Amino acid sequence: MKQGKYFFTSESVSEGHPDKLCDQISDAVLDAALKDDPNSRVAIECLAKTGFVVVAGEMTTSTYIDIQKIARDTIKAAGYDKPEYGFDGNTCGVIASISEQSGDISQGVTEGDGLHKEQGAGDQGIMFGYASNETNELMPLPIVLAHKLLLKIREIRHAGTLPYLCPDAKSQVTVEYDNGKPVRVDAVVISTQHLANAAHDQIRNDMIEQVIKPICGQWLDENTKFHVNPTGAFILGGPVADCGVTGRKIVVDTYGGHGSHGGGAFSGKDPSKVDRSAAYASRYIAKNIVAAGLADKCEVQLAYAIGVSDPVSVLTHCFGTNKIPEEKIAELVKKYFPLKPSDIISQLNLRRPIYRKTASYGHFGRDDPDFTWEKVDKVEFLKQDAGQLGTPEKTGEDVPLDGM
Repeated sequence: MKQGKYFFTSESVSEGHPDKLCDQISDAVLDAALKDDPNSRVAIECLAKTGFVVVAGEMTTSTYIDIQKIARDTIKAAGYDKPEYGFDGNTCGVIASISEQSGDISQGVTEGDGLHKEQGAGDQGIMFGYASNETNELMPLPIVLAHKLLLKIREIRHAGTLPYLCPDAKSQVTVEYDNGKPVRVDAVVISTQHLANAAHDQIRNDMIEQVIKPICGQWLDENTKFHVNPTGAFILGGPVADCGVTGRKIVVDTYGGHGSHGGGAFSGKDPSKVDRSAAYASRYIAKNIVAAGLADKCEVQLAYAIGVSDPVSVLTHCFGTNKIPEEKIAELVKKYFPLKPSDIISQLNLRRPIYRKTASYGHFGRDDPDFTWEKVDKVEFLKQDAGQLGTPEKTGEDVPLDGM
């Protein structure tokens, strides 16, 4: 764990950011498939630019998906429903190119097919989960504040309180740490798209008084720096200003740069893809370890081979903050938590149409019952077992499982 004073910065982007817009479309297609066919195999990507979106990928499902309607509804829900924004879900083109999942992949993922009888991982790869006790959400403070700033802007925009606000926005928060603990916010950056008739001084004042101070108030001091639309104007935004692509905001989706990242994106992927399900399981494990008081910070790595059910490696790392030996924590992970893809999907109840709302403002640290990977239901088991080092306890099969 880094000691002494240092600064750490995380960013977030709004639902109207072009990359996030594409994430939401990809996950909206996934939700539509899972709603009628929970066993759907989905890997959908999206690209958005001026006047059109492209939805492409692979999908095997028994239901009909109206790609045009889903894309348009998602675009309008994100706020692009007026021509003056330069991008309008009512009039933009929607191009779709979707084929079935490769049979070579399917035989490794479908239970009973291929070389392995159990459901295997949908791809090879490494996934990380992280938790820290520095916030109530057990998340790093910079990313929590960055998300909350944009959620506040979203609330104001939807309420119509500041009618000049447009859908695209970004935030960035720099937190000063001392010996690994956050002590103050050093800088806040907000860039929010606006109509041409809005004055910069008015936008700056509104953002500071109505957004930054209500969200970051307790962390601010006289030395905190505010940067609001630092170029002076942000009129052209969304897919008109920047091409959007699914899966390009993976650090915004996770921990804001704290911990490690395996590189795999989440949106548009059904839970047979361990890029998504194992990343959720890793967070579930890390959060319960920290919530149980076994460590102040915890990172969990899971690694898989395509078509193989057991992970090829499981690692827990607590950055020197662990209260019991890390070897014991590793034993508890294997004992109490789902690690095979089918067990992860079952215990976290992932074959549900819950994913569109994960696609903006972060997949972790959210207070939503559908985000089952945020539960801390293994805390008492971990505490009890940690207090009896080396003493056999009941097996993982005896632990009550959510969604079973």
